[in-house]
Amino acid sequence: MGKRVPEMNGEVNGEGRALWRRLAMPVACLALVLALAACDNALQTKDADAEQDAGTAEIKKGVKPEPDAEAAVLETDFGEIVIELYPNLAPKMVERFKKLTADGYYDGTTFHRINPGLGIIQGGDANSKDANPANDGMGGSDYPDLPAEFSDVPYERGTVGAARSQAVDSANSQFYITLKRQSAFDQRYTVFGRVIRGINNADIISTAPITPGSERPDPKVTLKRATLQPRANFQ
Repeated sequence: MGKRVPEMNGEVNGEGRALWRRLAMPVACLALVLALAACDNALQTKDADAEQDAGTAEIKKGVKPEPDAEAAVLETDFGEIVIELYPNLAPKMVERFKKLTADGYYDGTTFHRINPGLGIIQGGDANSKDANPANDGMGGSDYPDLPAEFSDVPYERGTVGAARSQAVDSANSQFYITLKRQSAFDQRYTVFGRVIRGINNADIISTAPITPGSERPDPKVTLKRATLQPRANFQ
């Protein structure tokens, strides 16, 4: 099952750019640079035509996000990214994300897709652990796909969403972080969290060198370990 999903408002700091200069050496990557007219479809790998179904899912409106008692801590090659989870917006996706985190599913996966134009970094595919870059972004967990849990919470800098394929009810394990306002995603992709610490580390990841015409970083940007920790630890 395939899944796909800043133009930054400031410059990435010199240290981040220096890190990438030392590491840069582009390699083969999955190509999905679609026209901006289809930018909401660019959240998908396998298919690029979810728009026809997006309007059929129920949209939860006027609900203020309420943090879960636990936050997800992603330890990456460039520091921690801490995500606040919203079970009142997307209970099934939050449950799945927490389950996969507890299972160790995300450990050793990569951020297999970056797109500074859209302002996203995307990860969560177990396929990215193997040596075949061609299948990155095409996978999911062994658990069933999840139904859409759309809301009117906007996609702003730091919003965390569930990637999916053509079918609306196809979220599974992959997720993405938006690094700038992206109104094209509003009410079309499940919002289930927000970055509350480490957004600058996500910015650095978004500057990774990629093979021309592709969206896959090289060297790989690894999510070394994901854990659940008390939300109260991050005030």
